[in-house]
Formats: sequence, structure tokens, C-alpha cells
Amino acid sequence: MTFPKTSRLPATHGTATRRWAGAGMGILFVLATLACMAAFIATYYFFVRTTTGQYIDESALVEAATINGPTERATTQFLDWLPVISVAIAAVVVLFVTIMRRRWKSAGIAVVACVAANLATQLLKDWFPNRPFRGVQTIELNSLPSGHTTLAASAAAAVFLVVSPRWRPLAGFLGGTFAVAAGVSTLINQWHRPADVVAAFLVVGAVMLPAGWLVLRTGKRWNVQDGRGDHWASSRLWLSLSTLAGVAAAAVAVYSLIGIASGFGQESTTNYFWAGVSLIVITGYLATVAATWLFGVSARRRQSP
Repeated sequence: MTFPKTSRLPATHGTATRRWAGAGMGILFVLATLACMAAFIATYYFFVRTTTGQYIDESALVEAATINGPTERATTQFLDWLPVISVAIAAVVVLFVTIMRRRWKSAGIAVVACVAANLATQLLKDWFPNRPFRGVQTIELNSLPSGHTTLAASAAAAVFLVVSPRWRPLAGFLGGTFAVAAGVSTLINQWHRPADVVAAFLVVGAVMLPAGWLVLRTGKRWNVQDGRGDHWASSRLWLSLSTLAGVAAAAVAVYSLIGIASGFGQESTTNYFWAGVSLIVITGYLATVAATWLFGVSARRRQSP
């Protein structure tokens, strides 16, 4: 009885579980994109077209005037520098990764998506009519979505797309924190209402998610992770911090809204403001957690020898 040489046997080790990055995950990216679009429409309708939404949104903006002094000055300086900071961070990281790792296609997709998100925000802001009068004293000029927040969030998303899977949890947490800080700053400075910031996050998500799927599919060989989380940048700590920030913000929102709920007889001084801040934080970090998880499960796992 003779046996064939091992060199002629088909290489089956690990092939049963081998999967290219993004393979079979397109439906999740489509659903996530549609969810962002639906949430954007709901945000616009409730906070712009209804009396209750306008009152909540405008009250948060008015109460932001009570947050003044060093905080307001610091946020003003931050917002003045935000465009430069956002472009600089994205440019440095994207160029470094592109040159060092030669991820030309991925960098091009990320940059185009970043520009598209900001262009979409400006077009939507011009396309939407002025805020209708619903009995709430407010500036009628449309300010949704927030351009500053879109710029910060899209720059962070571009960095998230081009870095390797082991760096994405850290990039997601830092980028999400940067975008949330930008959004909260626009509220403190009374540049934008909370809904404007939330809408900006959703615009970025709707544009960047399809781009992210393209990055996975065109960069199949480098979108690989071992799944062990042994690198400090891929530690579950970063996902846990984003989750804890969202949970803490939810607790603040509940406490603030309970204080002004019907039957408690308490007049709001800063409750709407803190509820608005909480809405921004919850949305920003929820997007961070969702993106980190989605790209984590979509990346190809490195096979053990």
C-alpha cells in the first residue's frame, strides 16, 4: 500500500474557517447605514418639526448660557482651532499609514468619505427649510446638522478606517471622545442645539459605514487580527470606557429629566442643558461602541499555526 507525498496533499489546515475581511458582513453594514438614516430623519422630525422637540432642544441651548467663565472661554478656543486640529490629525495619521503601510486605496476611500460627509452636512443645512414656528421662541434659521461636529467626527472616522484592526479600539475611543468634546463645546458656546450635534453624528455614520465596508474589502490582506486582544491598543478597556461613558450619561439624562418631569414641581435651571449634553455623549459613544464591534467582527481572524 502506498501513500501520496504530503507535498501533493491539498492545504486544508485552517481553510475551513478562513474568511476574508468583510466577507458576508455587507448586510450588517447596510442595516447600520439605514439605521443612521432613519435615526437622522427621526431626529429632524421630532426636534425641528414638533413643539415638544423644539422646546427641549431650545431649552438646552438657553440654559447653556449659565455655563460661562473659564469653561466657555476654553471651549471657544477649542472650537476656533477645531478645523485645524481635525484636519491636522487626520492628515498626519492618514499620510503616515498610507506611506508606511502603502494603503493607498483605503486612504483614498477614507478621504473621499470624509469630504462627502462634510459636503452632505452643508447641503442638508441649506436644503432643509427654516425651523417652523411651533409656539417656541427660537432662532428660525436652520442649524441642523452641526458642521463643526461633522468635521471632528469625520476626521476621527477617517483615522479609524485606515488603521489596522489592532489599533481600532483605541482609535475609536479617542476619536469618539474628540467628536463628543466638539459637539458638547458647540452647545456650551450656544452655537448649536443638541439635536444638531446628534444629526451630525448620524450623517457621518451614514457616509462612513459604506466607506468602511469598502476599506475592508479592498484591504483584505491587512484587515486581519488575531482576536486575542494581547496588544494594548486592542484591549477591551477602550470599549469598556466608551460603554461606561454612555451608561453614565444615560444616568445623568434620567436624573435631569426626572427633575423637570410633570408632578415634581421643580423649575429647570440647567436640567435641559445636562440632558442635552447626555444625549450628545450617549449618541457619540454608542456610535463608537457599535463601530468598534462591527469592524472587529468583520476583520479576518489570523489562523493559529
